[in-house]
Amino acid sequence: MTSPPDPDLTTSEQLDEDELGTDPLEDGIEPPEGWAGVNRHGVTPREEREGETLDERLAEEEPDLYGNTREAVMSEQLRGRTVAVLATDGVEQVELTEPIAAVKAAGGTTKLVSIKDGEIQAMNADVNEADTFAVDLTVDSATVDDFDALILPGGTTNPDKLRQNDRAVSLVQDFFEAGKPVAAICHGPWLLVEADVVRGRTLTSYPSVRTDIRNAGGTVVDKEVVIDGGLVTSRNPDDLPAFCEALVREFASAQM
Repeated sequence: MTSPPDPDLTTSEQLDEDELGTDPLEDGIEPPEGWAGVNRHGVTPREEREGETLDERLAEEEPDLYGNTREAVMSEQLRGRTVAVLATDGVEQVELTEPIAAVKAAGGTTKLVSIKDGEIQAMNADVNEADTFAVDLTVDSATVDDFDALILPGGTTNPDKLRQNDRAVSLVQDFFEAGKPVAAICHGPWLLVEADVVRGRTLTSYPSVRTDIRNAGGTVVDKEVVIDGGLVTSRNPDDLPAFCEALVREFASAQM
């Protein structure tokens, strides 16, 4: 049963106290941003979209008042913007390919930046070799001025190798100093720790990285996607739909 309204609490706080167990629209209350309670059938939004890809979710959206689908609107969000994707051997393939696909679907351009020339070897589930990907430029020739945003995919060995490269670390620092948005998933935040840019920030990551984040002064929460001042983070490949949607939104809202 929902507790009676507490006059000392705001609407958002009262809903949090009730554990968001009912639909606030039942009583005409505007739900707080990020509300994730159940609908009238007892199903949460996450359960409704479980297993759906980002493309499937966009295809289901109703057109706006001008007849534009959300997919069509999103296809223009990153037009004219170039995103660096920093990765090397050992990158988790799906964490590389899906964010790149999301940026391109939103009209943006991506460049694969690495610590070596040629190609990098991607992996499936960390241990199985997947595809190889051509490197566009190395960290030695890449500068923050060439890009509007940065993506850091995961994979256990990928960020571990990157964080041992001084230029890769300094490039990450450059994005934060320039105030440009960064998105990191799974083990990707390891590079953020090495760059000393998590202090005072709230983020998420793969569980094995969380102690390092706390030791570096960050606050860790267990959510599928966390946004903190232009930094987008997620926990693992299961969070990719939410991660991709959030990074497109953050990259699009950033000042060019």
